[in-house]
Amino acid sequence: MKGLKWRFLLVVAVVVVSIIYLIPSVNPSLPSWWKGVLPREKLHLGLDLQGGMHLVLEVQTDEAVRSTADRFVDEIKDAFRKEKIPFFGVRRKGLCDLVVTFPKDVDLSNLHEVLRKEFPTLVEQNREITDKGVKLVLTFDGKEIAHIKKLAAQQALETIRNRIDQFGVSEPDIRPQGENRILVQLPGIKDPDRAISVIGKTARLEFKLVDERVSLREAKAGKLPPGSKIYPMKRFDPITKRTYQTEIVLRDRTLLTGEYITDARVRIDPQYNTPYVALEFDARGARVFERITGEHVKERLAIVLDGVVYSAPVIQERIAGGRASITGSFTMEEARDLAIVLRAGALPAPVKILEERTVGPSLGRDSIRKGMIAMLVGGVLVVLFMAVYYRLSGLVADVALILNIVLIMAGLAAFQATLTLPGIAGIILTIGMAVDANVLIFERIREELRIGKTPRAAIDIGYSRATLTILDANITTLIAAIVLFQFGTGPIRGFAVTLSIGIVASMFTAIVVTRLFFDYWTSTRRVAELSI
Repeated sequence: MKGLKWRFLLVVAVVVVSIIYLIPSVNPSLPSWWKGVLPREKLHLGLDLQGGMHLVLEVQTDEAVRSTADRFVDEIKDAFRKEKIPFFGVRRKGLCDLVVTFPKDVDLSNLHEVLRKEFPTLVEQNREITDKGVKLVLTFDGKEIAHIKKLAAQQALETIRNRIDQFGVSEPDIRPQGENRILVQLPGIKDPDRAISVIGKTARLEFKLVDERVSLREAKAGKLPPGSKIYPMKRFDPITKRTYQTEIVLRDRTLLTGEYITDARVRIDPQYNTPYVALEFDARGARVFERITGEHVKERLAIVLDGVVYSAPVIQERIAGGRASITGSFTMEEARDLAIVLRAGALPAPVKILEERTVGPSLGRDSIRKGMIAMLVGGVLVVLFMAVYYRLSGLVADVALILNIVLIMAGLAAFQATLTLPGIAGIILTIGMAVDANVLIFERIREELRIGKTPRAAIDIGYSRATLTILDANITTLIAAIVLFQFGTGPIRGFAVTLSIGIVASMFTAIVVTRLFFDYWTSTRRVAELSI
């Protein structure tokens, strides 16, 4: 009886904990004391059950290589100036070739020493000596190109994950596919267009100087100075409250980028009652920003986001503290989305949407209805068969079967797993496996009863002999489910999760719970014949 007591307490404890984890899913309006102490996570439904968005994105990794080469152009110029190496120019050609031109009398040994020390990933592809000078063609080695592309894909994945987390989507599924593709599933998304805008926005923030040497009219007439470029610019009229687009001439060299941003928040301009985005830089970015503003007092500094100028204020004095702001004709929603993408970081390369599907909630409800009908029909047939074929023992197995379903749902809620349509299929499969375990036990007990064993002895032998077979079959299936979870994607992983939880629950109910019923039954009364 002492062993019965502890097993009874174990079963009661498991049932109580399961009910506690299921209550938030059944009744979302929980009291305040519950939320502070007990679990409040409800059962999450997957994309196929509650609707949402399915995206396949491709990271344009070639653009990351091209951007790295452009950055090297400026860095090579700075290194040559620092080492006092004369040069005519440095430019990118093609994807990642860098063409550097020098005077004919340049010290090539000193030049190669600077390149080897400062730019070890560059290799000399071609050298041409003419009467005008020396032309070197440098390029990245193959390993460096592969590394840049791999890093761009990884950074894009993390950036998109951070953006979606801040966007507020519950239970998103974000994972890599192949070398440069990303799968994104957003269950329950209400505004697909806004989500796509936040996910795919490059959010490359740059600070450039306005070129005051030439007017826009002169630049358009062909008098554009070297190293300058015409950019589109958004202007906001505070009187009419309207935005219009114009153009502005900027020096093409980027003085500061958004990689140093630590925070971006929406603020309200009290003068015009319009939102703007306030930026904060890290220590290094603050030093660079202070140096830039100190060196260019009374000049205009343009704030460029994804190639569009949003504002170009005049620098009145050196700005310390690492703070700046982006003003413009933002709505509150646009300002919030911009703050999200700036906080999460810029994408290292643009992303292209290869596949986009939106699953409506009505389709999800239909999937739930059909899945529940399948589960109920299968469950009722199994319950009736067990009750008719095994009589009272079959009813015990039916009680354990119902408890098994409760444990599976509680396990999904406890582990914050997502229930999908294949997951419902996994639950249905588990119902059959749970009954299969009871069938093995009951048939073994019947065999022992036929050869004249007492009910108590038949139960002991039946459970001890059948348990090994049950463990062997279920552990084998559990290993297969773990492999499916590890290497599968999307729906396959949902099936593997419910199958794994269901296997553990079915072994508990078949071996522990039903055994408790039989042991209590035979120990508290004299049983001459089992109803089995």
